[in-house]
Amino acid sequence: MRKLPLSGVTVVSVEQAVAAPYATRQLADLGARVIKVERPGEGDFARRYDTTVHGHSSYFVWINRSKESLTLDLKDPRGLAVLRRLLEDADVFVQNLAPGAADRLGLGAGELSDRYPRLIPCTISGYGTSGPWADRKAYDLLMQCQTGLVSLTGTPEETARTGISVADIAAGMYAYSGVLTALYTRATTGTVHPVEVSLFEALAEWMGQPAYYTRYGGSQPPRLGTQHATIAPYGTYRAADGRDVLFSIQNEREWAALCARFLGRPELTGDPRFATGSERVAHREELNAIVAERCARGDAAELLGELEAIGIACAGVNDIGAFLDHPVLAARDRWREVAVPGATVEALLPPADLAGVPARMDPVPAVGEHTEAILRELGHDADAIGALRADSVI
Repeated sequence: MRKLPLSGVTVVSVEQAVAAPYATRQLADLGARVIKVERPGEGDFARRYDTTVHGHSSYFVWINRSKESLTLDLKDPRGLAVLRRLLEDADVFVQNLAPGAADRLGLGAGELSDRYPRLIPCTISGYGTSGPWADRKAYDLLMQCQTGLVSLTGTPEETARTGISVADIAAGMYAYSGVLTALYTRATTGTVHPVEVSLFEALAEWMGQPAYYTRYGGSQPPRLGTQHATIAPYGTYRAADGRDVLFSIQNEREWAALCARFLGRPELTGDPRFATGSERVAHREELNAIVAERCARGDAAELLGELEAIGIACAGVNDIGAFLDHPVLAARDRWREVAVPGATVEALLPPADLAGVPARMDPVPAVGEHTEAILRELGHDADAIGALRADSVI
């Protein structure tokens, strides 16, 4: 098997929940050795978010494959000593502990950089490690609220949480890319740059378009359900069979084709209410009434066929079951089996394909599954390991 890109890189992560585990799983996907440090007994609390995947948490199974699990009580000096020994040979240290916890343990980025000059510390926090909110706890929905995302999501009558942990995912992605950048910089220049990512600032970056729209337009984009705030027509429409069809008009050529060949009303291209994208947004209600009336005269499959034939981007609205059975995933062979304790699950390959490099899809670990092996690697004998276990240090 060909060597993976991050083979030889060791990542030690004191991680929990979603953001940090998502970042480190992607490093593991590329071949890094990821040692996940968990609490003795219970482990990462994300293991207990639910029990839907053969008794395991769907969150945990998703973002913890290909890792080794080491249990340590870091409040015990012996547990902290084991972690420090690991860091002597590690390349990256990732942590998303509660505010101030890493500093209290002597694991802040500054102290780590002084003690381990080659180590790349990566800190994932809620609102950053400085500033007026540095001590606040932060969870995904809090970030969705604080960045204004929730105010954009939902219907005119009611706001809604985005259905996935988008702030955690954003922070995990920036931590992942930040660590890769730091590894590259260290390899090419010898300079080590600590990485810091906050959930708030990660999601704030993703709010760039509505932020510009609001600051320079004088009002924020409205909540419109599946409709697009700045493009029309763009959204879902109900077909005669009760199914929803989504399509999007991105330019004037598509608008002319829609009018002439789908709506059967070529004269609409000259209607001043719909002459430009901005005018179509301003007169969205009148436009939607015309489109809705046309869609109500055909079944979803028929409408999608007609839209595809004239080059309009369109799709049905899938539920999760339909997504799982999507023909693209099947035809492109995107599913692989991954072991979890006591069972196997189907998992999607990482989305970035590197030509000639096989995907790493190793098991999801049980709590502390690799503790003894890692301790033996560090020179602990059976008696020493037994003593640590007896005292609940591991």
